[in-house]
Amino acid sequence: MDALLEKVRDAGYDVQSLAELRRSGVKYTKAVPILVESLSAALEDGKRTEEIVRALTVPWARPAATEPLIRLFRDVDDPRELGLRWTIGNALEVVWDDRYFDQLADIVKDDSYGRSREMVVLGMARSKRPEAPDILIELLDDADVNGHAVKALTKFKVPRARSGLERMSSDSRSWVRKAAERALRNLE
Repeated sequence: MDALLEKVRDAGYDVQSLAELRRSGVKYTKAVPILVESLSAALEDGKRTEEIVRALTVPWARPAATEPLIRLFRDVDDPRELGLRWTIGNALEVVWDDRYFDQLADIVKDDSYGRSREMVVLGMARSKRPEAPDILIELLDDADVNGHAVKALTKFKVPRARSGLERMSSDSRSWVRKAAERALRNLE
């Protein structure tokens, strides 16, 4: 058994893998600091890093995992469009914490990350910050993430989003059209 799993077991979780921990149905709060601590050490092994990130993709990893995952999102060298960085973005959507709003907003606005930002954009729907809808409205012009911006905008009732949502209601992707129509209905 490897050292990480040994620490997880010592914390009281009798599992043979991180995948088993994730699927256990147990709220493994005592394992979160162990997993966070292991993130940087695992960076050399992409598969192991992904296992740790997936294990941190749970609400109870907030806020402990949020900042380390933001750092990892920025630092990881991942040439695949929907690879490890996308998985980290997915975790950030789940552990979204407005205390890190500025850092998360910087990620969603940085188009050099391409589609890896999709789920972080979706996470903006969790924000209580007044500038979140405006960022999402701007992202309606970003082809990499505009569908996810539309979905996130369904959580907000901001009339200033109307023209962008109307434009997106004729998008070529049916899921985006449906989300735009739902967001427009929410405005009424």
